[in-house]
Amino acid sequence: MQDLSLHQKIGQRMTPQQILFIKLLELPTSRIESKIKDELETNPALEEWKDNAEPDSTPIPESEPTEEKEEIDVREFLHEDEYYGYKMQGDGIIEEETEPIIASVTSLSEQLQEQLSFFNIDERKQQICYQLIGSIDQDGYIRRNLHSIIDDLSFLFYIDTNIKEIEELLTIVQALDPPGIAARNLQECLLLQLERKLKNGDSSVKIAYMILYNCFEDFVKKNYQNIIQQLELDGEEEIKKASAIITKLNPKPGFETDTNATKNQTIIPDFILTYNNEVLELSLNSKNDPQLHINKKYSDILRIYEESAKNDTSVKNMALFVKQKLESAKWFINAINQRKNTLLETVNSIIDFQKEFFKEGNIKQLKPMVLKDIAVRVNKDTSTISRIVSNKYIQTHFGTYLLKQFFSEKVTDDQGNDTSLLEVKNILKELIAQENKKEPYLDAKLAELMTQKGFNIARRTIANYREEMNIPNANMRKKEKK
Repeated sequence: MQDLSLHQKIGQRMTPQQILFIKLLELPTSRIESKIKDELETNPALEEWKDNAEPDSTPIPESEPTEEKEEIDVREFLHEDEYYGYKMQGDGIIEEETEPIIASVTSLSEQLQEQLSFFNIDERKQQICYQLIGSIDQDGYIRRNLHSIIDDLSFLFYIDTNIKEIEELLTIVQALDPPGIAARNLQECLLLQLERKLKNGDSSVKIAYMILYNCFEDFVKKNYQNIIQQLELDGEEEIKKASAIITKLNPKPGFETDTNATKNQTIIPDFILTYNNEVLELSLNSKNDPQLHINKKYSDILRIYEESAKNDTSVKNMALFVKQKLESAKWFINAINQRKNTLLETVNSIIDFQKEFFKEGNIKQLKPMVLKDIAVRVNKDTSTISRIVSNKYIQTHFGTYLLKQFFSEKVTDDQGNDTSLLEVKNILKELIAQENKKEPYLDAKLAELMTQKGFNIARRTIANYREEMNIPNANMRKKEKK
């Protein structure tokens, strides 16, 4: 017999306004402009404030009558075709476009979400997959702990899930294109790509898969004899054929997609930072700072309704429709304004934290900074800071940068001084640039040279940094003697 019991659970529920704000917060300028246009087209109660227009700041009335005593029919202010055309959006007549449509490049996230729509999964699982897609970094990996993603799903969308379900749905996301997407490490990324080639029945592909699956560390270290013995191969010829297949795989499936997209579009900065007379001043891109207001005609309708025949069902329905659109417009305007204030507050905090860097543009002056550092300063959650800096650019007097480029972990040198990981990688990059290309440094040698500069970094960590900077290993950097 099944036991039945009642449990009380206290949870935080987000309002529709809060969800709208969160979604707007993560949109960059190129997308927010499109979102505002869509809202203006679909909500007749919302208008853009032109230079010669007076914004309507009158609050949406609830029940107070107006001073106007004249008998006026509400229907005179709202044509039937306007009402029904909006209510049944998509069923009306499509007017000719008067302005050309500007083509936009879809992001990797949008491409993946579009592919996901072809899978027959319910809305709940789809939302979990969207969260996984949103956790994919620029290289195409999910490096974030899956437990953190579970926490986000619970807090933002009230979806209770577990590791088993997350991993099952992760396989769906990993089945999307480009091959290797949403892997959690390099080994998994390469294996995902090889899995799609196994169907061809090529024996070399099968051996390549076995090498990466069973002997990944030996392959990285080029311990070919160990691989031959463990997999019982005939000789190094089989390894050479498998290696040729592996080297053609893409170690950064997301990087190529983002790079191709960037080549086809102009970067629109979300923030403009000026530096005059020793003063740093931040402003939003004008396209990112729209002036919206309530359509006065629609706010007048509710006032007039108070003076009209309230027992008229058609009038009452139209008034209810107008009130809904006015409330929706008000929510949208409030969310846009809240977004603006939050963006400026957060980025100003980043600038204050990295003040010396933003004055000179010298990477050596960039301090170690993580999301939590800014979250504490502005009293917001780290997930909110992550949404703010994601895919947003800032234009400075020394160049235009992604906001997330200014975040990096700290590395402590042998003197106990904290240095930005970006600066450490820059030192490593300079060492590689200065090496003899006929005899390039092995990772072990680079670790030794970094130790001499005061950074005690393990060989494997050097290899990770090198891979993150898209720098090949010593063998691939080597130039043959002439």
